[in-house]
Amino acid sequence: MAYDLSKVVVTSSPHIKADDDTRSLMLDVLIALVPALAVAIYTFGVRALIHVIIAMVSCAVFETIYNKIVKHENTVGDLSCFVTGVLIAFNIPVAAPLWLTVFGGLFGIVIVKMLFGGIGKNFMNPALGARAFMMASWAGFMTTWTAPHAKLPFFGNVTVTDAISTATPLASLKTGTLPDVSIVESLLGQTGGVIGETSALALIVGGLYLLWRKVITINIPAAYILTVAVITFLFPMGGQSHLQWMLYQVLDGGLMLGAIFMATDYVTSPVTPKGQIVFGVGCGLLTVFIRYFGGLPEGVSYSILIMNTLVWAIDKKTHPRKFGYQLDKVKKEAQ
Repeated sequence: MAYDLSKVVVTSSPHIKADDDTRSLMLDVLIALVPALAVAIYTFGVRALIHVIIAMVSCAVFETIYNKIVKHENTVGDLSCFVTGVLIAFNIPVAAPLWLTVFGGLFGIVIVKMLFGGIGKNFMNPALGARAFMMASWAGFMTTWTAPHAKLPFFGNVTVTDAISTATPLASLKTGTLPDVSIVESLLGQTGGVIGETSALALIVGGLYLLWRKVITINIPAAYILTVAVITFLFPMGGQSHLQWMLYQVLDGGLMLGAIFMATDYVTSPVTPKGQIVFGVGCGLLTVFIRYFGGLPEGVSYSILIMNTLVWAIDKKTHPRKFGYQLDKVKKEAQ
């Protein structure tokens, strides 16, 4: 039987294609962030939304300008810059000046993302890189917390009379004492903290949406959160109740935001399932170490950034064995 080979098309892998692209994935992440944004607006007022809008616009503008300068195609349409903008705003206290959000967008987009080649080539999470930069440059603004439902100006600088300063639950935990908020308030986000981290419940809802849409896998969030939970349950500080201590450590601070939305970043996390678990466990260990022994009450951001630098090594050690590799090795040894 003769075959018409002119109609046979031979292509390189991958041979299985999906409808998902960067734009659809980033849109799903933006949708997943909506519950946490809604709680932030309820808790901290319209100023929280203004921070988010400024961050998103700033990131889009800086990415557009950079692409124009280097004469590259504009990549704003993939929506990744908007996700970075929301996450940058989520990592800023609501009382911080609005111009600080612009600088965060500038550093996250230009320095962390675009100078390394754009999406897919940066070695650290842009939002966390921006937060570390802002913490190093404007620590006073980045550690000024506002009590929930305080009346803040929409656009002007926040003064002492505008807001009731409060300590975050992690500040109390750092001293070995339980915070003066209930576990329910921690779950719902009625505590001090940066804009997007306070409501563990809203972040979990967003995470479940991402799992349902298969945007992320359970590996990193589960390994990260469980590592923190197990260690803090086994080793509470100040003679506190094991269960209470663990619940406050898990529900408060940036653990949920970091584990669900930033540690799972495709570009800066391992690609192998085993590697993702190792990555999550490493983030959890570093987070607890910094919280217990470091100079800062929170360690999520720096833990993820440190593990970002080790992704290449984790992938190298956990990649699947090549098919036939062991047989080839035996043959060579026999020769």
